Amino acid sequence: MSSKDSILKIETHNVPALLHNERLQDYAVGIFSTIVSRKGIKKVIKNGLVRVNSEKGYTGDWIKGGEVIELYRDPNLKKPGIDLSLEVLYEDDHLAIIFKPAGILVSGNKKFTIENALSFNLTRSHQPDALPYPEPIHRLDYPTTGALLIGKTTSTVTALNKQFENRAISKFYIVVVIGAINDYGIITADIDGKPSKSEYKKLATIPSVKYEFLNLLELVPHTGRRHQLRKHLAGIGNPIFGDALYDKEGKNVKGKGLYLHAFSLKFDHPVTEEKIFIRAPLPKKFSNLFPSN
Repeated sequence: MSSKDSILKIETHNVPALLHNERLQDYAVGIFSTIVSRKGIKKVIKNGLVRVNSEKGYTGDWIKGGEVIELYRDPNLKKPGIDLSLEVLYEDDHLAIIFKPAGILVSGNKKFTIENALSFNLTRSHQPDALPYPEPIHRLDYPTTGALLIGKTTSTVTALNKQFENRAISKFYIVVVIGAINDYGIITADIDGKPSKSEYKKLATIPSVKYEFLNLLELVPHTGRRHQLRKHLAGIGNPIFGDALYDKEGKNVKGKGLYLHAFSLKFDHPVTEEKIFIRAPLPKKFSNLFPSN
């Protein structure tokens, strides 16, 4: 970590009187224009770039009111970038939707991520609150393909995060699952002790010598738990084709790739209020199995 003398102060926030004490990692969400997400706040705090009353801040510090919170940046640390070509499905000055390929993380500590490739593929916003780098609004698993929503300004990221919290953004997935399954169903099994809900509709079925049946499903996650769709489908005995991780009965095989695709996003544009509905084309491996769909 850099010494205090080598880092630059970029924003200051004066805490007003508070009705209730809050942890720094919770209170600091939204107080800085350059760091708007909860994940981003945690990261800069852990990197020693947030100070409370001139002292290093920690995620668990209590904020009681009257403190001065300062955000710094380390000029020696530059965001890594990778020149990876991405398909842009939609873009304006506020947000974008890109096609996430399989086999790459959306974000994280590694250099090779979607987040680090966004600047090479998107036009920088001209808005007054433009972010220095575009920011993914949600996650897709490493092996998952499909539509990924990106924010380009502070206000847009804040508004889209709020829409996700209020479940105002509709996400539709296309998957292939193994075994006999009903034409329609709702799965409500808790995940990690939290209420969870997924809805599915069968679009097509083909016989399989090895798996009995392979089914093409449309899926709607009504909650957003980690690996929710994968866990829910495996839990009813219909694991996603290619998902050896959650196939407890050993039906699946490795090397097929995960047949889980984020097919579409539907939401109200936070600035123009336009109805946005974007589809991400199905990868060829789906049409190879189900050529008529």
